[in-house]
Amino acid sequence: MAKGSQLEGFCMDLLSEVAKKVGFKYKVKLVKDSAYGRQDESGSWNGMIGEVLRGEADLAIAPLTLTAAREKVVGMSKPFMQTGISILLRKDISEGAGFFDFLTPFAPETWIGILIAYMCTAASIFMAARLSPCEWSEAQSERNRFSFLYSLWYTAGGLTLQGAGPHPKALSGRVICSSWWLFSVVLLACYFSNLSSSKTPESSHLTVKGFEDLAGQDTIEYGCLAGSSTLAFFKNSNNPVYRRIYEHMERTQSFVSSMDEGVKRAKEGNFAFIGESVSLDLAVARHCELVRAHEVIGMRGYSIATPLGSPIIKNLSVAILQLSEAGELAYLRSKWWASSCIADKAKPAAVQPHSLKGMFLVLALGLGLGTLVAVLELTFKSRRKAAEQQKPCCTVLTEELSLRLKNSGANKPQENADKEKP
Repeated sequence: MAKGSQLEGFCMDLLSEVAKKVGFKYKVKLVKDSAYGRQDESGSWNGMIGEVLRGEADLAIAPLTLTAAREKVVGMSKPFMQTGISILLRKDISEGAGFFDFLTPFAPETWIGILIAYMCTAASIFMAARLSPCEWSEAQSERNRFSFLYSLWYTAGGLTLQGAGPHPKALSGRVICSSWWLFSVVLLACYFSNLSSSKTPESSHLTVKGFEDLAGQDTIEYGCLAGSSTLAFFKNSNNPVYRRIYEHMERTQSFVSSMDEGVKRAKEGNFAFIGESVSLDLAVARHCELVRAHEVIGMRGYSIATPLGSPIIKNLSVAILQLSEAGELAYLRSKWWASSCIADKAKPAAVQPHSLKGMFLVLALGLGLGTLVAVLELTFKSRRKAAEQQKPCCTVLTEELSLRLKNSGANKPQENADKEKP
């Protein structure tokens, strides 16, 4: 990367650090033919490898892949970065629908909060139905229609806006249900709004997640850098999928002359650029409409090249290992591969719990108010009953609570009670 008359980038920072450790001065020049180095039919090398072989350069530092062919003709240091081969695509041809994409409108924390709210609402309806004398007037002779299982079913019906009868008769139960219905309406509105915004027509993109997907389709073109180690990998591979990819590229001559050209064609769409994963990651960090496929094959390393038998090669390898152990290489990687992209506006982020905190608060207040009203209803009845029986109110209230909370007959639904009536 050029900045004015100076060069900058990961390799320039690496060269500076290595020079300090080994103790040499340097002068940087660009390779004349802009190539990394490949051997032609006559056995001659071009690019950086060729200049090192001819003595035109003392060393070559670049994303220079360590290969057996290069190791035979020049000295190669220990790798300063690990890379592999991957695919660069536009985002609209790399995304695919998953089995659980219907859960993406809400974050996992939000789903947990909804589950907790559902259970608390069902428990509140169950308790209000047992405590309120307007819902269950005679605990000794009547059976409570709101068992816990029925409360769960009733709450689920409210969440889906389908309803489930019979409905609560007491004010306390109606307050709780009204709060849950309001919560459900807002929740469903947020869910469907986010779900529809995150979906695109199925026919507008083709899913490509790896090399097998790429080789098995003929909709988008794909290619790699001409004369690169990436091309040599596919050419020499015995894997049937990789062989098909190589034969397709040879047949269509879909090669690019430079990394910039490959990135440009990928941005235009309908083209997948195959290259070194590290270089593709850098392109993704700079161009937000691009994405790299998760699959990485043919792992190899980037090395510094020197003339064969050069005495400096050992010191270069030691310096690279020292930088790696000190975390300097990781720091340089994070420095130059930092993404400048902003979150994709076309695909909204999952709704977090804090976005619905107002509705959770309203529901909690409704549940608390409904339960309080149920206790007050029972208290008022206990006071009247205490006055009639001339007993202390607290005694009557305690007896009512004990009877309503321990009565096993309350667990049977009202339907069973109706069947037992003559």
